[in-house]
Amino acid sequence: MTSAEHSLLGKSVAYRDEYDASLLFPIPRAAKRAELGLSGALPFHGVDIWNAYELSWLDPRGKPVVAIAEFRVPATSPNIIESKSFKLYLNTFAQTRLDGADAVMQRLRTDLSAAAGAAVGVRLQAAADFAHEALRELDGECLDGIDVDIADYDAPRPDYLQADATTVVEETLVSHLLKSNCPVTGQPDWASLQIRYRGPRLDRAGLLRYLVSFRRHSDFHEQCVERIWCDLQERCAPHYLAVYARYTRRGGLDINPFRSSEAAELPGNPRGARQ
Repeated sequence: MTSAEHSLLGKSVAYRDEYDASLLFPIPRAAKRAELGLSGALPFHGVDIWNAYELSWLDPRGKPVVAIAEFRVPATSPNIIESKSFKLYLNTFAQTRLDGADAVMQRLRTDLSAAAGAAVGVRLQAAADFAHEALRELDGECLDGIDVDIADYDAPRPDYLQADATTVVEETLVSHLLKSNCPVTGQPDWASLQIRYRGPRLDRAGLLRYLVSFRRHSDFHEQCVERIWCDLQERCAPHYLAVYARYTRRGGLDINPFRSSEAAELPGNPRGARQ
């Protein structure tokens, strides 16, 4: 069983504190991509960046070690990893003795790559380096001050997306008003969104209405970003398009999907104030 309904999401569980990779629950991307008409080669490239703020293990003498972890799951992986199972898995390191950060990274890399079905990048930041962490918001011009009436919140409305083909621009736009809901628990997911594009000028009021229309929509983070990318590409035909969402954390994890028309483009990992 690999559908979200069969995962531990939204269910009461006993937290384990000794290593157990079997807790990881993969969910195939294919079904949700089929809803967008995607099969075979993907029209975009990208990565899902996860940050884990509650990672700890024991050194060989039993002393706890803490770190912040960054994980990069390629968009080409056949599976996403269900977030509660990810949290529970990370918790199992708490009473596990391991011989240094390299051993931890190797175990994380092996287990997560097996669950995702593709190589997952892992980076650890030691507690001694926490002071170097700084908050940085997504670059771009913010849409949220636009004076506009909005009344649609129940489902994405791609018909709001329009572009002026007589004017070609290159812009970066940002909104902090993206909200959707977990498809299993109904809990809210909050995000800031960056759209970088080159092509016909987007109608900004329509774009803001479109983003707010996700407010009661139920989907996982990765699937919302792919829907936004596909809707913009289909409705506005940009020559270049990148969509990056920075979601607030839940259970010590935040998920930050990035999709781009450029294969070589790799996003940074800027931690915003709400994260």
